[in-house]
Order: sequence, then structure tokens, then C-alpha cells
Amino acid sequence: MSADYPIECPDPYSGQETPGEDPFHLQSYVYNLITGLQGGVDPAYKRVIATCKHFAAYDLEDWEGNLRYAFDAIVSQQDLSEFYTRSFQTCARDAKVGAFMCSYNAVNGVPSCADSYLLQDLLREHWNWTTVDHWVTGDCGAIEYIYEAHHYTDTPQEAVADALNAGSDLDCGTYFPDYLGAAYNESLYNATTLDTALIRLYASLVKVGYFDPAEIQPYRQLGWANVSTAEAEQLAYTAAVEGITLLKNDGTLPLSKQFKTLALIGPWANATMQMQGNYFGAAPYLISPLMAAETLNYTVLYAEGTGINDTSVSSFPAALEAASQADAIIYAGGIDDTIEAEGMDRDTITWPGVQPDLIDRLAQLGKPLVVLQMGGGQIDDSFLVSNPNVSAILWGGYPGQSGGAALMDIIAGNAAPAGRLPVTQYPADYVNEVAMTDMSLRPNTSNPGRTYMWYSGTPVFEFGYGLHYTNFTASLSAPAAPSYDIQRLVDACTGVTYLDLCPFESYTVHVTNTGNSTTSDFVSLLFVAGEHGPEPYPNKVLVAYDRLHDIQPTSTQTAMLNLTLGSLARRDQSGNTVLYPGNYTLLLDIEPKSTQSFVLTGESIVLDYWPQSSSSSSS
Repeated sequence: MSADYPIECPDPYSGQETPGEDPFHLQSYVYNLITGLQGGVDPAYKRVIATCKHFAAYDLEDWEGNLRYAFDAIVSQQDLSEFYTRSFQTCARDAKVGAFMCSYNAVNGVPSCADSYLLQDLLREHWNWTTVDHWVTGDCGAIEYIYEAHHYTDTPQEAVADALNAGSDLDCGTYFPDYLGAAYNESLYNATTLDTALIRLYASLVKVGYFDPAEIQPYRQLGWANVSTAEAEQLAYTAAVEGITLLKNDGTLPLSKQFKTLALIGPWANATMQMQGNYFGAAPYLISPLMAAETLNYTVLYAEGTGINDTSVSSFPAALEAASQADAIIYAGGIDDTIEAEGMDRDTITWPGVQPDLIDRLAQLGKPLVVLQMGGGQIDDSFLVSNPNVSAILWGGYPGQSGGAALMDIIAGNAAPAGRLPVTQYPADYVNEVAMTDMSLRPNTSNPGRTYMWYSGTPVFEFGYGLHYTNFTASLSAPAAPSYDIQRLVDACTGVTYLDLCPFESYTVHVTNTGNSTTSDFVSLLFVAGEHGPEPYPNKVLVAYDRLHDIQPTSTQTAMLNLTLGSLARRDQSGNTVLYPGNYTLLLDIEPKSTQSFVLTGESIVLDYWPQSSSSSSS
């Protein structure tokens, strides 16, 4: 279900780290990821050609007979601009990513890989993604599906010509080699168009030094020893710790040192390969929660109890027997890639199989019970939240090769949780309220809205939610201007190519760890809300964030959150980015620890005109 600069102004994304369902959240993550991947020690070469995918509005795989290969996503220009292409703008315009991948689906009637509006008008012209080594590839099989699934053309030759003419330079499939010759003979494209695609591809190879001798190409000599390093292993562990999120805690976590014997129950309790999710390389090692618990010198009583989607309770007795002998119980379950994977859409967001039944039976034992909710997609934790005998919930995602160590170190108190939930956790009935074919974001009479920005119901857990082992206070300070004139803000923006990146204000956040014993990270989240622009108004929008590390008890650290004019802007019905007059309130954190309000006065100003599609009337 829907689901973070080389510019001429201060970096609006400084200090921002992790991705999520928010377009601002994704912008900074995308920028940092691309520049980190492509850049390197030698400016003459790119390390890799990063590819942003899947462009665009790729939000469905296989749902009630609607297949990704033939799905036509009907998206308003407002939603396309505001949400479905927001991170792609960062890819192309700001980070200058090396490649794009067009998606299987169509957008407003045109298959993405044959859509000159997406690939030419928007991507290359509007976002100025025109460097000679920038190229577009179709997803594997996407170009053949222009003809075979979308039935957009009458012949395969027309399909490849439409893709090439629209701006697809490479086919991850067989249609280009099979049909480009025949399409040329039928005069469906010209040699100049083909040359343009070839130049883009070969210029990209030149940029990575593909044709240069190994002795002068600095990355050609890199091997496994350069990748599998102690520093990389530490980074994998740190990333896992920082992403784990504490959703519930009655004080049981971190576990008391008096607890010596743990019952480790559930289908993730001894997970190794599961920790990686999918699309992963060869890990040097994989640490399961069971292995990690034993390394910490706990006496561990292990029983799987149930598989991810089992319907049998035959293994319950062994699990309950192990749990009855332990000081505390850890249940590790949720979902994995047998439930969520490429080509699979879920029909439910409840915990699968008989896992809820086993958790309930374990809770009845009256012992401390910690539940690890694993997997990438959200599932409804309502039954865990309401059960007083469920002591704590940790969201673990797919934590990778050191995931078991990270989870157990947080449980044991060797590390402190400070992650923030990267999704909105909807109640289970949400799947019955929103069809997956409905791409609209805003609530209406038949749709409660998508994402934390527009959802009109009460989430089980909000996007950005996360508890700590200590307490924090946080305050927001900035120039105390009660109002700003829009025209003056824009007039003051000089030497900046894109008005939405013009600086607005920099806000200092003072974060104090008021606890007496636990050192912890803290992620400052800054949202904007208020009545400005067209109705309906979003609940709030994340506009900046920063992670402070290792805040000692009773000490204070500061973060700087930089806002741009684009941080305050909204999209109108045509997709234009507009700065509107009205009331604005900045909210620091989910349940605001600090707020600041101001007014924008004057006439609204368009910061960015969205190119209009000839098919926009159908959306």
C-alpha cells in the first residue's frame, strides 16, 4: 500500500538521512544516495551509473487481475507533480543521476516507456536532464509489453519505434534487437534518433572508464577485499541499529540484567537469509537473533512455533513449553518475501497465518513479552498495542547481515533505539476502503486518503513514530518574523536556477536528553501545516529532519534544519509549484515538542510551472 547539492544556494538537504513515504523525506535520501554511488576519489570517472526507477506512478504489481505489465495508472497532474514524480525530480534535476528506468505501467493511457511527455517534456526538458551520457532503459520486458500487454500499438515494430522516439535508449529485453531493423525499414524512426540513443549509452561507458586501460582506471582494480572490510561491516551494523524502531514499551526494554534465560520463538527467530529481503549481494556472514542472543551469553530456548503463513497450531506446544521455562519471551515474526516480493501485491495487511494466535497464547503466560515485527511493508499491530501482556514492539524491517546483532543489542540495552517509522501503519480495514487501482492521494467520499499527509482516519502508528529508552525535550528557534511578504522572498532569491530551492529560513533545534542513564540518538522531524493554497489542506508535510548522535544524559545538542521556498509551497491542480499566502505552522516532532507560526502575505507566486500533458484532460 502507498507507500529522502551542486546548486547555487545553501544545501536545503543538509543533515538529512533516511527514506520514507514522504516526498521531501525521499528527496534528501535520493540525492545523498546518488551522489555517494556515482562520485569517487577520482573526478575523472564515475564509480557506477546509478539508475532511478521505476518512472513513473509504478504502484501496482498484481492485484485482483490487474497486472503491472498492462496497468494504466490514471493520475491527476497535481498528484503526479506533488508525489509520484517528486523523488525523480531530485534524481534528474538536482543529483544528475546517470540513468532512468521507465516502468511497466502506463500513465494516463500511454505506456511509460513510450511516453514522450514523461521521458522528453518532463525528464529531459523540464528537469534539464540533458547531459550527453544520460540515458533511459526500459524495465525488463517493458518495451515488448507496449504491444503485447498494453496493446498500445498494432505491431511490435511500432512498439520499439514509439519507445525509441519517446526517449527510451535501451531495452532490457529482446524487442529492440528483434524489431528495430524492421521498424527502420518501415521508416518508423530515423537514423539520427538511433544515433542519439547510442551516443548516450557509449558516452556513459566512457564516463566510467570502460574503454581505458586498467592501470589508469582507479576502480578497475577494486576487488572483494575492498568491499568486505571491517569498516563496511561496522557500517552495516550501525545502519541496522539506526533503522530499528521502538513502537511500544512498558518499561520491559531494555531487558533487566536479571533475565538470564530467553525463549526465542517465531519464524524470524533464527532468520539468516530472510534478514536481507531481496535484491541482495553475497553477505560475508548472516547473524540471526538466535545467534546474537547466544553470543550475549543468554541461555536461549528456541522453538519456531509457526511459519510465516502457517495455518497449523501443531508446533504451539513446543513453543509454549520453551516460553514457560524462560525469564522473558522474544517473539520474532511478521512478514517476509514469501508474503511481499516483486510481482506480488498483498490483499491484507493483517499478521499472516496463526502468528496472532501464538502471540496471544504466549502473552497469557504472564512473562515479559517482546514482539519483533519484521518485514518491509506495514502490517496492523492493533492487537499487539491493545494487549497489556505484550510488553514491547520493535519494528525491524529487513536489517541485513548484522540484523540479529542489532536487534539483540537493542533488546539487551547495548544500543538505544532511535529509528522513526518510515510508513503509515493503517488499520486492517484500510485495504477494503482503497482500491489499489485508485492512484488519488486526497480523501474523498470513497477514499480516506493515502499517506500521512492525506489519510483522514486514525493510523495505528503514524509515519515518523518512534520511542526511546530515555526522554528528550526539543525546542525550535529561528528569526522571530511573524510574517513574510511573498514577493520580497522571491525578489531576494538571486543566482538560483530553481526558485523552489531558494533559501527561506534556517531553524536551530536544541535537543536535550533529560534522562539520567541512557545515551541515545534523536531524529528531529520538522513538519509544516496550516491553511494555505487550495482545499483540502494536507494534515502536515515533513520539510526537514536531522539525526543527532550519542546525546549524553542531561546534555544538549543542536541541529540546523534548512527550509527553502519549496518547503512551503504546494501543487495546484495543474501541478504547478505555488507559494501561497496564508497561515503556516511548523511542528517539531510527531506530537509537537515545539511549534512556530508565521504568515505569508501578498499574492501567490508560481515557483515552477509544470509541463502539461496532452493526456492530462483524461486524469
